[in-house]
Parts: sequence; structure tokens; C-alpha cells
Amino acid sequence: MLESCQNAQERWGGVNLLIDRWLQERQELIEAYEKVQCGGQSLTVTAESLQNFCELLVDYVSAGHFEIYEQLTTEAQMFGDQRGLELAEQLYPRIDAITQAALAFNDRYDNGDSRDNLTMCSELKRLGQLLHERFELEDCLIEVLHNAHQAQLGAQRSQTRQPAMPRA
Repeated sequence: MLESCQNAQERWGGVNLLIDRWLQERQELIEAYEKVQCGGQSLTVTAESLQNFCELLVDYVSAGHFEIYEQLTTEAQMFGDQRGLELAEQLYPRIDAITQAALAFNDRYDNGDSRDNLTMCSELKRLGQLLHERFELEDCLIEVLHNAHQAQLGAQRSQTRQPAMPRA
């Protein structure tokens, strides 16, 4: 999972500060996830690391819904990118379902309570699979909704930066 996060940063790093920050948050979430992994059927995680993971989890999914997706769809609308908007419409319900699962996990474990190790291990493993799927869907959205418009955005920026030609 960490490797796919690094690949995403390499592909889109520097493109947009908001996306860069979000991808950095993704990497921090993955690192926190790895710290709360189960070994076999036992969980050797501290309440602090579990709470940290839950906090990063909520921050990450919230940023996606309240910042990133909105920016990406606004950009697609601005450029009349119907294909991108249709893709977002197709992917968003699955991303939303994964968000709900992440929030449900947070609701159960944000207090650091891991007394039921077997259940927690199972839920944590399932959450990891869902997060991996979500990252792939998000990467697809970034690729289609943002990278498709980079040439247009670059052209707009260069037009606004060009100095006026002196009159002879």
C-alpha cells in the first residue's frame, strides 16, 4: 500500500498544493495503519497509536469529501469535461461507501479500545483492503479529472502572466 502511495506522489506531486498535501496525508495514514497491524491473531498496539490512526483516517476521508473531490469536479465543470464528470459520478458511490466503513471503524475504536483483539484484527484487515481500493479510485479521479486539464490550466496561467507588448 505504501508503494502505491509513493507512485501516486511521483505521478502527481507538485501539480497542485492541495492534492500534494492530501497525498502526504495519505502516506501518513498508511504509516499509521502499518503501526496498528495485527500479528497473527494478536494485536500489539497502543491506545495512542490506535487513536492516532483513527484521527488521521477521519482527517483523510474528510479532506477527500470536503476539499479534493469538490475541487476536481469544479475543475471538470470549468473545462466542460463531461467524461470526467461521468466517471466521478460512477466512482463516488463506492468511495462514499468506503468512507462510511472508515467512519464506522473510527466510531468503534477512536477511544483506543482494542480489548476485542480478534474482532479488531478482522476489521482492521478489512479496512486496509477498503482503503487500498479507495486509493486506487482516488488516483483514477486525479488522473482523469485533474491531469486531463493540466495543459488547459497551463495555457490559462501563461496567458495571464504574459506582459503586454509595448506599442511602437
